[in-house]
Amino acid sequence: MSRGFADHFSDRAAGYAAHRPRYPRALVDFLADAAPGRERAWEAGCGSGQLTVGLAARFDRVIATDPSAEQLAHAPPHPRIEYRVATAEASGLPDRCADLAVAAQAAHWFDLEGYYAEVRRVARPGAVVALVCYDLLRVGDDVDPIIARFYTDVLGPYWPPERRHVEDGYRSLPFPFDEIPAPDLEMRAEWTLADLLGYVRTWSAVRALERAEGTGAVEALEEELVREWGDGGAPRPVRWPLAVRAGQVA
Repeated sequence: MSRGFADHFSDRAAGYAAHRPRYPRALVDFLADAAPGRERAWEAGCGSGQLTVGLAARFDRVIATDPSAEQLAHAPPHPRIEYRVATAEASGLPDRCADLAVAAQAAHWFDLEGYYAEVRRVARPGAVVALVCYDLLRVGDDVDPIIARFYTDVLGPYWPPERRHVEDGYRSLPFPFDEIPAPDLEMRAEWTLADLLGYVRTWSAVRALERAEGTGAVEALEEELVREWGDGGAPRPVRWPLAVRAGQVA
């Protein structure tokens, strides 16, 4: 989250912490099992810790960095986690200390050349580097088209250009490492309609839209979803397929 740190999320850090989904244990297990050791993991662009706590279940120490102090202020404390205000390109970690370098829903904001140089400096020989992202959520045939139209037709002009990398599962990003095949993974949650709307309001494009045009479009989305969701907005299964690019640092 660098390139001069284009800060899309600090002013909604509380909502981000409350409404962004958590990553599955299966992702953590894949990363930990592929790593050469479990002594230290470094997560760059950790936000408010949606992956970080899971990493602490498998690694002795997790250093979680983010350039936003406001995001880190909302991250959950844990005895094996150290949160630091730092960019992805200048972590402050010592040389050759990390068994894993991972960034989740963050690498599209990085200066990748600088981040990869930092990964090579910080990583132990044979360490794993991984970029993780997720695109649109999936709820059901009644709700998904509504979200898709809002995402494309309403928010289209307001998405930062980096968003295209998320949409293609990071395949358009350079990844100069020997790739490791990743399993098919997804995040899952049981969300009420209020949960979903809270999540939508954390999107960077929604923030830009509301600054330019006010809250009318988001309120219209809410009205449409209320009609389709049913059951008074009761919980429904929600899922996000994950895209993972993992490799080994020579």
